[in-house]
Amino acid sequence: MKVLTTPFGFSTTAAEAADGVDLTGRRAIVTGASSGLGAETARALASTGAQVTLAVRDTAVGERVAKGITASTGNHEVRVARLDLTDLASVTAFVDAWQGPLHVLVNNAGVMACPEQYTEQGWEWQFATNHLGHFALATGLHHALAADGNARVVAVSSTGHQRSPIVWDDINFAFRPYDPWLAYGQSKTANALFAVEASRRWADDNITANALMPGAIYTNLQRHTGGRGSGRVPAELIKTVEQGAATSVLLATSPLLEGVGGRYFVDCNETEIVDRRSGTLHGVARYAVDPEGAHRLWDLSHDLLAQAR
Repeated sequence: MKVLTTPFGFSTTAAEAADGVDLTGRRAIVTGASSGLGAETARALASTGAQVTLAVRDTAVGERVAKGITASTGNHEVRVARLDLTDLASVTAFVDAWQGPLHVLVNNAGVMACPEQYTEQGWEWQFATNHLGHFALATGLHHALAADGNARVVAVSSTGHQRSPIVWDDINFAFRPYDPWLAYGQSKTANALFAVEASRRWADDNITANALMPGAIYTNLQRHTGGRGSGRVPAELIKTVEQGAATSVLLATSPLLEGVGGRYFVDCNETEIVDRRSGTLHGVARYAVDPEGAHRLWDLSHDLLAQAR
């Protein structure tokens, strides 16, 4: 399978990735759209004429962001709905309230390297937020995505996935000492695997899903990691929020991605598969795009949600 390349790259902004795209009459959802990459992704999608729903925990903050997006794009079809990915009742309420087709679902919300915490079901917090909540949302909205007839799902992963595969026998750190970075890595691997299996499983519905690494960007995501003072990434590799949202917007809107699914992108281009940690922000671990692992994770996620309901 040929690696997909585009004219875009590291410095491309979300506005540039969306330039010339017309999604008038289409509908999009962006999770975690009250700040950072989510807000910028929503802004770029709104600039295409799409009706955009900001799926956020704090709707008051979401409303302020929505007003700003409308002011900057002229699009008055920017809406806000409450969604807490760690609360299955909240996900179910969001899904039940949605009516009509859905063209784009951007699974953007997430947490990074947070202190040890568990949901009421006993699920590790990062796996629950970054993967299981989005899995419940996407599968719950499958009928809406299928109704569009040409829908796309975008899964925001991270190079952090190279820190850990899915540890099938101890996903929730019941036996291992909790490590915030291993937990983060496992959850980001899950995001990539979701895209692989969703594309395979939903191919007959013309739904495609792709995963991405947005780059190193300073947002609220780094609140547990020291932010700018952490020194984890060289200054020349730091992106602006506008640049960080570009790959998500490209995957959500570009004609170049028509019919393309189950792949992993960095800097607006498909990245290479690696068999050891790359040492850069590029590369996707082979285990993160493995079809068998993707199938296994889907079945496990389905069973976990079924047991919780």
